[in-house]
Amino acid sequence: MKLLALDTSSVACSVALQIGDDRVERHEEQPREHTRLLMPMIESLLADAGASLSDLDAIVLGNGPGSFIGMRIAASVAQGLAFGASLQIVPVSSMAAVAARVIAEHGAGEVIVAQDAHMQEVYLGIYRPGPGGNPEATIAERLHDLSAIAELEPSSDRSRFGAGYGWQRYPELLVANRDRVSNVVDILHPHATDLLSLATIALENGGSVEPQNIAPAYLRHKVAEKPGRAP
Repeated sequence: MKLLALDTSSVACSVALQIGDDRVERHEEQPREHTRLLMPMIESLLADAGASLSDLDAIVLGNGPGSFIGMRIAASVAQGLAFGASLQIVPVSSMAAVAARVIAEHGAGEVIVAQDAHMQEVYLGIYRPGPGGNPEATIAERLHDLSAIAELEPSSDRSRFGAGYGWQRYPELLVANRDRVSNVVDILHPHATDLLSLATIALENGGSVEPQNIAPAYLRHKVAEKPGRAP
């Protein structure tokens, strides 16, 4: 399988390339630098691997939820590349990618991902490890205020982990959930490498789409429109 994955839904600009069993990644956390960084990172990965877009099976897109502008940058670039190379796009949850890393690094039995949605809200997702340890969502990703998370029973279970920048951005969220989430790890932003395993599963289940059908997971309906085709 040959896949190119990209995610700019957070302050991280992250790109990964899979050729067979080999995976390489470029990952930089620089706010408001995605437009400058993204294409050079893609070109560098492909050049180092001696690969071209036409060699790929699909492009994997970290589809949010996250920064509106960041998501549109990645979606537009993915569309432009996919149109040019006649490829399909595999949209993958950026928050599930965070959960995947927590499960892999900490053996988590449950991961509560909270990403900064501004306006005193977070994007919330809850995941458990499924087949192969890949995260499976137990609730639909949604907006959540800084109150207690109703879907979580109070528990001291040390295998339950919080992750994502939302916990750091809003300490009051942790205070409201201190009897529900006792471990919060320093895994804040999605890595494109973690999109790749999730994309393989999605491909097996027919989860690829034509580039014009990409719909980033904005979650706030007032901005939920598809990005235009990249020039």
